[in-house]
Amino acid sequence: MDRNPETPAFVAPQAFTDPDAAVAQVRRLYDAAVGFLREALADYVRTPLAPDTALTRVRATYPFVRVRTQRAMAPMRPGTGGRLSYGFVAGPGRYETTLTRPDLFADYWREQFRLLLDNHGAPLEIGLGSEPIPVHFALGEDAHFEGELDALHRARLGEVFDLPDLTAMDDGIANGTHTPPPGAPQPLALFTGARIDYSLQRLRHYSGTSPAWFQNFVLFTNYGFYVDEFVRLGLAEMQRPDSDCVAFVEPGNVVTWRAGLPAAERAALAGPEGGPPPRLPQMPAYHLVRADRSGITLVNIGVGPSNAKTATDHIAVLRPHAWLMLGHCAGLRTSQQLGDYVLAHAYVREDHVLDEELPLWVPIPALAEIQQALEAAVADVTGLDGAALKGVLRTGTVASTDNRNWELLPDNLPQRRFSQSRAVALDMESATIAANGFRFRVPYGTLLCVSDKPLHGAIKLPGMADRFYRERVDQHLRIGLRAIERLRAAGVDQLHSRKLRSFAEVAFQ
Repeated sequence: MDRNPETPAFVAPQAFTDPDAAVAQVRRLYDAAVGFLREALADYVRTPLAPDTALTRVRATYPFVRVRTQRAMAPMRPGTGGRLSYGFVAGPGRYETTLTRPDLFADYWREQFRLLLDNHGAPLEIGLGSEPIPVHFALGEDAHFEGELDALHRARLGEVFDLPDLTAMDDGIANGTHTPPPGAPQPLALFTGARIDYSLQRLRHYSGTSPAWFQNFVLFTNYGFYVDEFVRLGLAEMQRPDSDCVAFVEPGNVVTWRAGLPAAERAALAGPEGGPPPRLPQMPAYHLVRADRSGITLVNIGVGPSNAKTATDHIAVLRPHAWLMLGHCAGLRTSQQLGDYVLAHAYVREDHVLDEELPLWVPIPALAEIQQALEAAVADVTGLDGAALKGVLRTGTVASTDNRNWELLPDNLPQRRFSQSRAVALDMESATIAANGFRFRVPYGTLLCVSDKPLHGAIKLPGMADRFYRERVDQHLRIGLRAIERLRAAGVDQLHSRKLRSFAEVAFQ
C-alpha cells in the first residue's frame, strides 16, 4: 500500500492582520479538507474490496493559527487600567493551535484573533497543520457510515484513513503538564482540533442534542424536577413574541421556536432539528437559545461525580462563560432547615474522579463575580435581605463524595472528616463541577438546597421528598436563572477571572 498519502492541494500559510479575513481563511481550509475526506470516503465505500486489494492512503489535516512575537507581555489597554485575563501570550516565541468546526467557533475565533492582533501587533499565520483529521470527525453529526460497510471495509478502514487517536488528544495543556518537544511551538489554546472534535461527538451522544444548541451559560442539576420546571418555563417563554430568546431545544433536537419568529432568523441559527428520541440520553440537555448564544443550557447530570466530570470534560471545549451547579444536598448543621440554601465558598473533594488531573493540594477558589451574583439572585427571588436572608442562605464549605452511602461506613470516619473541614453541606457533584471549571478555566459556582439532614434524623422518604422537591424547585431554578441574568448584564469580560489563569497561560479564553 502507498505510504505517501493523497492530500488536498497544498495551500501555503498566509499572514493576516484582519480577524475577519483570518477566520474566512480558516473556514476555506477546513471546508476543503473535510470535503476531500468525504469524497474519498464515498469512493472507498463504493469500491469492491478483496483481502489483497491495493489501497491508497488518504489524509487531510486541520487548519492552524500561529503567532510569532518578540514582545514579552501584552500592553495595557488604554483607559482600562489593566488587561483581560486572556488574549495574549506569556512571552516571546512561536505559538499555535489547530482549529475545527468553523460553523460553531467562528465568532469565538474572531474575538481571540482580534485580541492577539491588538495586544501583540504581529500578523496571524493561517495554514494547514500536521494534525490529521480523523475521518469520523469529518462527517456530519448524524452520519453513521460504518453501518453501510461490510466487514472487510470496516477492517481495512484504518489502512486508508486516519482514525481517532486518543493518545494524541490528551488534556496535558489544560492540566499544566504539557511540555512541547524541542523546536515545537507553544500551545495557543487549551484544546487542539482533534480534542475538540472528540468532545463534540461525545457531547451529542451523552446530551441527546447537537453541540450547536449549547449556550454560553450552563446550569447543572442532579434531579429531574429541575428539568420539568425548566421545560415548563422554556415553552412558556416561546409563547412571548417579545422574548429575547429565539428557541427552546429538547433532546432529539426538538425545537420550539419563539412565536412569530421570522423564517430568516430561524435559518440563521446553526443547530439542526429532529424528533423526540425513543429514550432519554444519559445526561439530557435543554437549551433556552439566544441568537448570540448567551442563553441558558440545563444539563441533568444525574447523581454522582463520574457524570459530572464527563459532562464538564466535553462542554469545556465550547468555552462557556460560566457554569453553575443547582441541586439538592444533605445539610450537616443542626441550625439548617429543609429548604435552606447553601452557597459554596470552598470544597472538600472526596469525589476522586479528578485526582489524577488536578491534585488535591490545588485549592479551588470561590469566584467573587459568581458568588455575588448568586447571593443577589437569592435576595431578588425570595425578597429577603439582611438577617432574614442570612436565615435561609448559608455560605460555607461543601463536601462532595463518591460514596452515596457514606453514612454506613464504620467508625464515623467520613463524619469526622466533614466536621474537621467545617463542611455545612454534602453532595456528590458540586466539587467535581467546580474543580473541572478551575481546570478548564470556566467560571463556576454552586448553590444547593438542603433536602435532608441525615446526621440529625431527617432522611429522605419518598412522599416527603417528592412534595419537598416540587415546592422548592421552582424557586431554586428561578434563582439560578436570575443569577445568569445578572452575570450577563455585568459583562462576560468580568467573569473570566485571573484566578483561573496560570502564570504561563495559553492566549485563548
